[in-house]
Amino acid sequence: MEPSDLIWMNGEFVAWEDAQVHVLTHALHYGTSVFEGVRCYDTEIGPAIFRHQDHVERLYRSAGLYYMDIPFEREQIRQATLETVARNGLRSCYIRPLVYRGYGTMGLFPLEAQVDVAVAVWEWGAYLGEEGKRAGIRAKVSSWRRISPESLIPHAKAGGQYLNSVLAKIETHKAGYDEAILLDDHGHVCEGSGENIFVVQDGVIHTPPQTASILDGVNRRSIIQIAADLGFTVVERDIARAELYLADEVFLSGTAAELVPVREIDDHQVGDGRPGEITRAVQTTFEDALYGRAERYRDWLDPVPAVAPAAPADRTGVA
Repeated sequence: MEPSDLIWMNGEFVAWEDAQVHVLTHALHYGTSVFEGVRCYDTEIGPAIFRHQDHVERLYRSAGLYYMDIPFEREQIRQATLETVARNGLRSCYIRPLVYRGYGTMGLFPLEAQVDVAVAVWEWGAYLGEEGKRAGIRAKVSSWRRISPESLIPHAKAGGQYLNSVLAKIETHKAGYDEAILLDDHGHVCEGSGENIFVVQDGVIHTPPQTASILDGVNRRSIIQIAADLGFTVVERDIARAELYLADEVFLSGTAAELVPVREIDDHQVGDGRPGEITRAVQTTFEDALYGRAERYRDWLDPVPAVAPAAPADRTGVA
């Protein structure tokens, strides 16, 4: 991880190395946190955050599902994020807003623990690599199933829930693959360890529905709209595991990963082993949207204001 200069914490900017929490922070012990993954791109209209408001809204929805009252208004979080990017002098970066139960109480009843908020930004390249975006990745269906809505809340982007993805990611990494694909508790295709999944068959794009324990990805919604705008049919339905092996094309989408073709699953070649035409068409338009090259999607971009970056002296903390 490449450190930046400043992190926003509970309304103040502090130096990267000073952005610390107590070892008895509630979230550290029980996973009581929610978060977002957001990206800022160096676009044709300057640095801009992609679908910023949608990410802020999902952060609040996740917090609400876990009975966490965020002590800031939505617009305060949006402005804090824009300013954090600007003060760090970054034109392109990954953004991590985090809401968590803080220090002061212990035990499984969390409602007396204070709710803290932080926003960090740093430079981060393609999550699954630039080569993966270009040529496709190798994936494996994990033996670990996606968390059930009868146990936790898949629609919330909650910290503790990601132990599920961590297990799947480690398993597939040790087996020599780039990414995991998880099935839901009924055995239907769900999502990657950190991405939504799309399956192309006979010119139609299929993707698991929200009833399949998926996280409702912001980029997933972007892909669905772009595909429809390009004239493709998108169907949300349950997908059987075998359909992955029989598909013409498969691709993943997520904020960290962006859009990544899948060329092989469980040692079965997908299509001809190369990114397909539909995947490429959607990927090209999606990247045009990310970088401000597509006028029709400009309202998805939240421009970063021109603010002087932090001076070296600010690393001791600045209000």
